[in-house]
Amino acid sequence: MEAHPTAPAPTPGRQVIPRPPDHRPGPPPPWADLTATERRGLTLDRVRSALAARPSGDDGRASPAPGMALPDAGAAAVLIPLFEEEGEARVILTVRSGSLRSHQGEVAFPGGRLDGGEGVVHGALREADEEVGIAPGAVTVLGTLTTLPTVSSNTLMTPVVGTLDRRPAVMANPGEVERIFDVALADLVVDGVFHEELWRSSERSAALGIPLGEFPVWFFHVAGETVWGATARCLTELLCLVLGVEIPTTLRRPPGPG
Repeated sequence: MEAHPTAPAPTPGRQVIPRPPDHRPGPPPPWADLTATERRGLTLDRVRSALAARPSGDDGRASPAPGMALPDAGAAAVLIPLFEEEGEARVILTVRSGSLRSHQGEVAFPGGRLDGGEGVVHGALREADEEVGIAPGAVTVLGTLTTLPTVSSNTLMTPVVGTLDRRPAVMANPGEVERIFDVALADLVVDGVFHEELWRSSERSAALGIPLGEFPVWFFHVAGETVWGATARCLTELLCLVLGVEIPTTLRRPPGPG
């Protein structure tokens, strides 16, 4: 399967993707060798099994991706809310309000900075309740994914994976959320939805204390939106785990306890 040959069409909404002029296409998706049949039937049971088979950071000490750190970064957490319909797990996503200080118009999971002394699970559940009205008691927490830096907001963000027993009744907090939508995990791995680009950014390299070189940026084009950045990285890790394919090197946890 060929890598994505060109840059995508302009992104809907108000988000700005700071694509450098020398960006270039990356390799095919991690799941490119799977058949269409193997990419369907991504149920909540498969998600549970995948999360149970790996170390978890539910205690709030999830390890950041290797080689990635931000000095004096604030702690943040997001909830990856999943429910199932017609034999497919679906994930709830939001479009951030254009009035927010950062990441305006971007697709994101409900979440935000942690209050002082707050654990990642409690913080993710609290933020999901505040932003989209998902009650904490309705969520069964399965575990966490790799903690990731977000350079523009100077945070270390831990994704918390949680399931709901049915489609929730959600309501957007207008001060934070412009739109709520959901998509099947299986629809994220259909050919043409995902592509990778290789970027260079002196600002990112300096902030993370890593040598200036190419790094992968992942995109999903789905439901009329472009998902990229930390949200796309979380989705990529989750999909790799559920599909049983190798997680890209930049997302693997370091050896040792999670």
